[in-house]
Amino acid sequence: MTSKKDAHAPTKKKKFSSKQNYYAFRKSIENKKSEDSESEDEKSATNPDRNYYWKKYREWLWPYKIPLGLIFLMALLGMLLEMILPWATKYIIDSILLAEAVPPDTKFEQLHWIGGAVLGTLLLGEFLGALRTNRMTVLNSQVVFSLRKRLFDRLIQMPLSYINDTKSGGIVSRLSSDVENVTGLVQMAFISPGVAIIKVFVTLGILFSIRWELAIAAAALLPLLTYLSILWVKKARPVYKSMADDRSQIDARVAETFSGIRVVRSFRGERKEKLDYAVGHHGIIRKKIFADMIEIIVGTGWSFIIPFVGLIIIWLGGSLYIKGSASIGDIVAFQMYTTMLLYPVWRIILSLSQTQRALASMEKVFEIMDKSLDLPDALDAASAPATVRSVEIRNLGFAYKKDLPVLKDISFQVKGGSVVAFVGPSGAGKTTLTDLIARFFDPDQGSILINDTDIRGFTRDSYRKLFGIVQQDVFLFDGTVEENISYGYRRARKDVVVSAAKRANADEFISDLPNKYDTLIGERGVKLSGGQRQRISIARALLANPEILILDEATSNLDTESEQKIQSAIKELFKGRTTFVIAHRLSTITNADLIIVLDKGAILEYGTHEHLLSLRGFYFDMVERQRASLKL
Repeated sequence: MTSKKDAHAPTKKKKFSSKQNYYAFRKSIENKKSEDSESEDEKSATNPDRNYYWKKYREWLWPYKIPLGLIFLMALLGMLLEMILPWATKYIIDSILLAEAVPPDTKFEQLHWIGGAVLGTLLLGEFLGALRTNRMTVLNSQVVFSLRKRLFDRLIQMPLSYINDTKSGGIVSRLSSDVENVTGLVQMAFISPGVAIIKVFVTLGILFSIRWELAIAAAALLPLLTYLSILWVKKARPVYKSMADDRSQIDARVAETFSGIRVVRSFRGERKEKLDYAVGHHGIIRKKIFADMIEIIVGTGWSFIIPFVGLIIIWLGGSLYIKGSASIGDIVAFQMYTTMLLYPVWRIILSLSQTQRALASMEKVFEIMDKSLDLPDALDAASAPATVRSVEIRNLGFAYKKDLPVLKDISFQVKGGSVVAFVGPSGAGKTTLTDLIARFFDPDQGSILINDTDIRGFTRDSYRKLFGIVQQDVFLFDGTVEENISYGYRRARKDVVVSAAKRANADEFISDLPNKYDTLIGERGVKLSGGQRQRISIARALLANPEILILDEATSNLDTESEQKIQSAIKELFKGRTTFVIAHRLSTITNADLIIVLDKGAILEYGTHEHLLSLRGFYFDMVERQRASLKL
């Protein structure tokens, strides 16, 4: 027989340490099961090709083609000026310093002229470098602002289903670090490797023009080393992408933790949240160490090869000099040009490595850019009517998930100015129905008509101007009382805001606040009571003066005294506008023109309060249960 203690013992969910998660990730890479290790056929079947994102990014940069081209030209000119120094050094050594036939006075004169000219080119090169860096900074700032603004504009118009599925921390991560990483591609993927490639070919051409034997020695190891470096760099990409995903999840969890800090502390969840945060970041650290190890291995190889090639040049060049086939100037110039050859090749490899980090962010950003907007307007959409004469719901059906209908064959019609109440148990579909009326979603079947016109024929913005909504879970912004009341009507005069607050019976407590209407109320109105937040929300709806009003449990968060104060304001609010009310307190809707009883997404009964009581059905039982509970 199971003991009481055993019966209530929680089932322990197996947790993995950051080390276990890290090794599982490493194994997925080795087995080519990670997202970035799919076959090309699998990638094309499930995700857009990476070249598609590159194309999107190039299209995004196209408006900046002129400043980008100027920056590239400045970098190219700076590179060409840099090429002068080794050649000038060779000339000075061979044709001036070691030239026995040239008199000392002439040597001094030539040395000063050439030295001064080279100094001028170096100063010009530095000036161009500083100017290019400044222009690059300005361009990056313009691109990051433009991209971030476009992304924010896109996100704020995304369907509610996407917003609900995406954690707030993930959205913040897209707007901050992901956009920042993408803008770095301008330098990493275009300017730096483009100039480096040109520099490599120019340098190789100069080397072969001096001594082909030394040129072959300098360039012999480049293909192999470059190939190995690219292989290593490719291994880093899935690591960086995984790190970006992990950061997004951690940011989302942090935002969620502090939004629900009261729940965390009430249930003593601080230790769990701290542990989850530490494990998440330990995982990121392990992956970063692995990615850095890849770069260290590649960097170590290059750090060795540069002096090694230099040694080969001195070794081989010295032999050629002894044989009389090369000059001292050739050897010195070769040393300098070899450094110029190896450094841009390493710059290209490093750019590839850094680009891997940006590629993951680029895919995340443009993936959002490609998503459909929330309920786009039809091409022939018209403005919504200024006055609502009738509202009709015709054969309405809706499901958040396929084969799991929330509403089924809902139909009713009311005149403008009517008060319609939706009642029923939790999960009956009441809030979903009002969300459809407000066109937060479009129905899967049937239609919603205003003045005999389908609401999908109206522009979205003009239609939503008809609405004022007071929700059960009141959301207030971190600002002043006045800013929250006038949120939908930013240019409202102070006296108009105060009038709306008085009609919502909110002016009394607002006047007792330290700074009255200029009082900061904190994030989500944390400095106010539930009833105070609710009355500000009602004042916000009153100020908007909507044609259609939706009250979703508008008095549920009010104490008895606050509810009594606001009932008269709500009755005043009902006048002259069509109102849809969701209420569990049935005493608040006895005067409604129409009461619709919903259960499991379908209409069970409808009519006035007296008519529904006379039916002695579902609504009658609800009223009796509430009456009995009040007597207890």
